[in-house]
Order: sequence, then structure tokens, then C-alpha cells
Amino acid sequence: MQTFFQQIINGLVLGSMYALVALGYTMVYGIINLINFAHGEVLMVGALTSWTVVSLLANSGLPGWLMMGISLIAAIIVCAVLNFTIEKLAYRPLRNAPRLAPLITAMGMSLLLQTLAMIIWKPNPKPYPLLLPTTPIDLGGPVISVTQCLILGLTVVILAALSYLVNRTKLGRAMRATAENPRVAALMGVRPDMVISATFVIGAALAAVAGVMWAANYGTVQHTMGFMPGLKAFTAAVLGGIGNLPGAVVGSILLGLVESLGAGYLGQLTGNVFGSQYVDIFAFLVLILVLTLRPAGLLGERVADRA
Repeated sequence: MQTFFQQIINGLVLGSMYALVALGYTMVYGIINLINFAHGEVLMVGALTSWTVVSLLANSGLPGWLMMGISLIAAIIVCAVLNFTIEKLAYRPLRNAPRLAPLITAMGMSLLLQTLAMIIWKPNPKPYPLLLPTTPIDLGGPVISVTQCLILGLTVVILAALSYLVNRTKLGRAMRATAENPRVAALMGVRPDMVISATFVIGAALAAVAGVMWAANYGTVQHTMGFMPGLKAFTAAVLGGIGNLPGAVVGSILLGLVESLGAGYLGQLTGNVFGSQYVDIFAFLVLILVLTLRPAGLLGERVADRA
């Protein structure tokens, strides 16, 4: 039973990190019907930026939590500028092109960012410093680390703030109007280009937070680290319903739990011959099942039919 609850905790933490990335996918898709396959690489840039800042501050004498906070702010700024530039230079000129063109561009941008990161930060994996206390918190059998508590707390706060932004603010109303019909929204005084750029910036900030938390939780960074989390976050967005913000969260949590519980029980059944190293198969099995049985996702798809 303790093992089961431990797997639940691990699944919630994993799903929380997927949720931060999946929200970026689903926000962009909900507004301009584009799958930004470079989004995982934005997570990678955020993690590597954080590692660079932490390395520079290593001998400053600052407490670990402050160094992490400074590096997180730097990662958010760098990722926001990067995603804003990607949208302006790579996606905006193709906004009225056939759908295949921006899709290929997104894949090309993903490879470009990986290559640039390999040149800038070198291809070898780098250990991410332990900045927070490592003593686990005992929950009466299952344990949770301070870093995992931070991941869960940040995710809840960010999701609440994003929900407020989308549903209660002027920018949120502009986002919903642009998603419904950008031409009519423009006639009503909304600036679709500004709204789309803001959506990319917000998605980049969420990916940056996920990247820093991923690095802090797993203790390593490298130029290819964004590919698999990005792909799984996309799977989670499809599972919940691409274009649907609550669906992205639900899909991410479910995917995290499926991976954690699946890997744990698979390891037990096979005597640890198959276990955590095969965890990726569960994400792709979920993707295949969803696309086969319910292509719209668990909570449906809230994307307007544009004339």
C-alpha cells in the first residue's frame, strides 16, 4: 500500500510538470490551430539557462532557494523572448498558408533549437546543483522531497493564475475572442497579432518553469532533454482535448499517474526486468488509444469552426 501511495505522489509530480508544458500547446492550438512542436525545446532552453545562471552564482554565497528563484526569472525572460521571436519570424508569415507548412516549420524549429543548444552548451549532460534541502518529508510511509512539494505548489498557483487570466481579465477576453474568430475580434478592437504573441509568451513562461523544475527534480540537463517531455505533454493535451485548458490539466495528471503506476507494476510483474526504463511506452499507448477511440479527447475539443 505504501508503494501504491508513493507511485501516486510521483505520478502527480510528473503530471504537474506535463501540465505546465501541455497548457502551452493547447493555448496556441486553441487560438491559431498550430501544434508548436518546438515547445519542448523551449523547456530545454529554460533548464539550460537556469543551469547557466546557477553556475555563475555558485560562489556568490547566496542561499540555494534564492539562486533557484533568480535562475527561474532568467529562464522565463529568455524563453519568453525566444518564443516571441519564433512566433514573429517563423509562424506569423505562414499564418494563412496551408496547415502543412507551419507544421513542418515547427518541426524544423525544434531541430534548429536543439542544434543551437548543442553548440552553445555542448552535447554532454550537465549535473544540476542541489539547491533545496534533500531531506525527504515522511507522509507516514510514502515520502516526498522539498523539490516535489515546490513543483506541486507552483503548479497549483500557476494554474489558478492562468485560469483567472483567461476568464477574468481583458487579455483573457481578447484571447477567447481571437480563438472564436480573429477577423471579427479585430473589428471589435482586439489586436489578434498582439494576443497571439502574448499567448506564445505565456506558454514560454510555463515551459520555462517546467524546465527548471524538471532539472531540479532529476538533477541533470542537456540539449535533448526537451524532446520527450514535449512529446508527452502533447500526448497529455490530446488526451484531455487539444484546445481545452482544463482538459490539458486533466490529461497531464492522468498521464503522469498512468506512467508512474504502470512502470511500478510492470517492474513488479517482471521482477524489475522491465520498469522505469520502459515508462515511455505507456505515453504512446495512451496516445494510440485516444486517437483510435476518442480523437476529440476526454473533455472534447473547444475550437471554433472558422469561416
